[in-house]
Amino acid sequence: MAQALSAKDTHLKRILGHIKGREPGPVLVFFGGIHGNEPSGVQALQEVFGELQRNPLPVKGHIYGIAGNIPALLQNKRYLEKDLNRTWFREDITALEKGERTGMTSEDKEMLEILGVIRDLLKAHEAPFYFIDFHTTSSKTLPFITINDAMINRKFARKFPVPIILGIEEYLEGPVLNYINEFGYVSLGFESGQHASEEARVNSVAFLWLSLVFSGALEEEHVKQFRTYYSELKQSAANNRNFYEITERYAIESGDTYEMVPGFYSFESVKKGTLLANHNEQTVVAEKGGILFMPLYQKQGAEGYFMIRRIPKWVLALSATLRKVRADHLLAALPGVSWKNREKAQLVVNLKVARFYSKAIFHLLGYRNRTLDRDHLLIKNREKVARNELYEDAPWY
Repeated sequence: MAQALSAKDTHLKRILGHIKGREPGPVLVFFGGIHGNEPSGVQALQEVFGELQRNPLPVKGHIYGIAGNIPALLQNKRYLEKDLNRTWFREDITALEKGERTGMTSEDKEMLEILGVIRDLLKAHEAPFYFIDFHTTSSKTLPFITINDAMINRKFARKFPVPIILGIEEYLEGPVLNYINEFGYVSLGFESGQHASEEARVNSVAFLWLSLVFSGALEEEHVKQFRTYYSELKQSAANNRNFYEITERYAIESGDTYEMVPGFYSFESVKKGTLLANHNEQTVVAEKGGILFMPLYQKQGAEGYFMIRRIPKWVLALSATLRKVRADHLLAALPGVSWKNREKAQLVVNLKVARFYSKAIFHLLGYRNRTLDRDHLLIKNREKVARNELYEDAPWY
């Protein structure tokens, strides 16, 4: 097992490392430890930056490593007062910065510090950005990528030999990557394995090196173990490179008692009626058969588990074609669907009129939804903000 961060890490700094390349190139920004009980990302960043400092390579652009929830990392807790990865709301940030909110939490302070770093980097560089957030899960799992569903994220994520999850932003509010996605840059989350496991650390190191090569920051020939890293990830992912989408989130409220039945793991198929957990002294069973995803085996957390389903390749291909021809403009002609404003980046769906429309139609065209009230959905198109032109010369585009 990999070890949690120890007393020797009490000097942990926000900027874990920075490598300035010899030539212009991409700017890669890696986050580790946004959750304090997930040390593998920080350890991987420390290892790779250490290697690059001992044995410099011809890097292009810039590479940054950012530590997340430092106080929680040092106590090996997911968070101290509230989940740092559920706090990234523009309205809340504005209120905090204006001093309009009292009772600032430890995580509020961490968020504002990280936000300051992000803003500084965006001001300092004009090159294409890649934001990558390292995480681990409380259950056993294949390594996997989560993305907000813009085509630039899909294209870059496809380079890695691991499964890719779409749609999690519909079920989680306030993750750091949701905030960053609004800038239109490539961004993804990488879940490397189970908390504090050696496999999670190894997978994080491999993913980091592959990211440097796939983004163009390093040439493959300069990373001597590139094929080894690729093979390690492919084997750890059991040759699974499928796309999946979230279909269900089992929510837990603060103060609830929740205990997952031991032994479940991510990507495990379960049958209808399978006993999954005990929640507030009531049994929880699978309402229908499906693929279990991220079952909760830790005390802190608001999601007991998710369910996912595989997305057929033809659906992904159709989706890409429809977005290319901007077929989403046809949606506003449907009864009960209208543009929210002149920018035409968001649609409002009146469920009284459009209750029979499938979410799959909106997903095909790059929209993800958020509930406004009982009768209305706000759906936002990720393609509208995606800065595709910055990546046209990238090796993966």
